[in-house]
Amino acid sequence: MPDRPIYLDYHATTPVDERVLAAMLPYFTENFGNPASISHIYGWEAEAAVKQAREILADAINATPEEIVFTSGATEANNLAIKGVAEAYFQKGQHIITVATEHHAVLDPCKYLKSLGFEITILSVQKDGLIDLTELEKAFRSDTILVSVMAANNEIGVLQPLAEIGSRCRDAGIIFHTDAAQAIGKIPLDVQTMKVDLMSLTAHKVCGPKGIGALYVRRRNPRVQLASQQHGGGHERGMRSGTLYTPQIVGFRKAVEIALQEQATETQRLTQLRQRLWEQIKQLKGIHLNGHSTQRLPGNLNISIEGVDGSALLLGLQSVMAISSGSACSSAMTAPSHVLTALGNSEQLAYASLRFGIGRFNTVEEIDRVAAHVVSTIQSLRKQATFV
Repeated sequence: MPDRPIYLDYHATTPVDERVLAAMLPYFTENFGNPASISHIYGWEAEAAVKQAREILADAINATPEEIVFTSGATEANNLAIKGVAEAYFQKGQHIITVATEHHAVLDPCKYLKSLGFEITILSVQKDGLIDLTELEKAFRSDTILVSVMAANNEIGVLQPLAEIGSRCRDAGIIFHTDAAQAIGKIPLDVQTMKVDLMSLTAHKVCGPKGIGALYVRRRNPRVQLASQQHGGGHERGMRSGTLYTPQIVGFRKAVEIALQEQATETQRLTQLRQRLWEQIKQLKGIHLNGHSTQRLPGNLNISIEGVDGSALLLGLQSVMAISSGSACSSAMTAPSHVLTALGNSEQLAYASLRFGIGRFNTVEEIDRVAAHVVSTIQSLRKQATFV
């Protein structure tokens, strides 16, 4: 069997860490009880596992266990946060603020609410992908009920200033939600110092299983109310009905535990790998870095390349590496990345872009091999296109 391509798409998803899988396995076969079954040991075992996971996730973001609501992933968490606030605070106001570079799991619920009569302000970003805090404050209105700004961008890796955003929202009495799907376990998160009221999380971006996520919902100072978007049993404090998927929850807990334990060393290692890759590729002219040069995820490198066709570029790389030109969640779409065009890139440059997502199991040898192949492929395509 030929060698598989080097995986550099860690922002799309990650392999499950063997330590995570080992923690999950008993809950499929031995400790398989329903955590809502409180009259026998099988249910007690599952309930205890869920409780422990809730505590670990809460500690990871400086919350309380009661503030963690389990979901099927960050997309559901985003929908619950945005639609839940809209319905619960409808009488207070119908204005929501978000950002042009958000994931579609935030933009699409906002678009849906707009069809119901809500007003949505979509902030532009600066050339480096960061929002302008002055523009954010200018967008505040007396009827603004929610601001949603992602912690770490899934395409360009940019880290938004959550503490500064949260402080401004708190002073204005506006609920602050952040999609932290790409951030959990990779950067420090603290809902108290950052004044975050709602935070969406997922496991599969941090070497955990797919199909499990969570929403942090603040209980005090202020207490945030949400209208449930899924009914039938009143699970998760009535916010999200459905039998809890214990094996996935255990996997989520273990993945976050490992990520936090290794965060400092992994941040340093991934940053070095990213810089090693960038230093080799940027020697070519006509290579543009997308997003802030340092205020970004350690393992993210997103570049646009002049003088090449985007489809031909990906085709020329796919035998050696598995990478993406944009968000995996919208990779079937023919339009250029909305994130890259929001930075001011032309459609042509947006199409001719590469998103490198470097992760836990990548090595220096892999990075060097990838860099060499990227450079040679670009040179070959440019020669065919007579790029000067």
